[in-house]
Amino acid sequence: MAEPAPEATPGTWVDPYPAFNFKIMIQGQMVAHFTELEGGLAAEVETFEYREAGMGQVVHQLPTITTLRPVTFLYGLTATSMLFDWFISTTVGQVRRENVSVMMLDNAGSQTVLHFVLNRAYPTAWKGPALRATAREVAIASITFKYESLDKGAI
Repeated sequence: MAEPAPEATPGTWVDPYPAFNFKIMIQGQMVAHFTELEGGLAAEVETFEYREAGMGQVVHQLPTITTLRPVTFLYGLTATSMLFDWFISTTVGQVRRENVSVMMLDNAGSQTVLHFVLNRAYPTAWKGPALRATAREVAIASITFKYESLDKGAI
C-alpha cells in the first residue's frame, strides 16, 4: 500500500492556496491580465421543505434548483479588444459561449494548484475604467459572465 502524500496526512499543517496568483484562460489562451475575480465563484442549491405525513415534527430539506452566481473579472485594459468585442457581439444577439478556466497558482505563480471551469460562459456586462486626469494608476475594466455549469478542471 502506498504512503499518503505529506499534504494528505491527518494532523499535518498545509498552507492554504494564495488568492493573489491566478490566471484566466478562454479558448485555451490568456486574453488579459486579470487583477481580481470580484466576489469569488458562488453556487447555491435551493431547497424545498417537506413534512412527512404523521410526523409533523420532521422536516426534510429536498434539493431543487442550483443557482450559479455571475462572475465579474477585473482586468488591465490593453490594446487587445477580444473581451470587449465578445461582449459587443452578445449585445447584438450573436451569443458565443465559451469555456472559461480559472486557474489558481502556487506562491511562485508557476504551477496550477486548482482549476475551475465555467462551462458555456458568455459575457453579460462590461464596464470601462474610471478616467481621471490626475490619476496615476492602471486603467481597470470589468467583464461579467454567466455560465451553465461549474466544474473542477484537470490540473
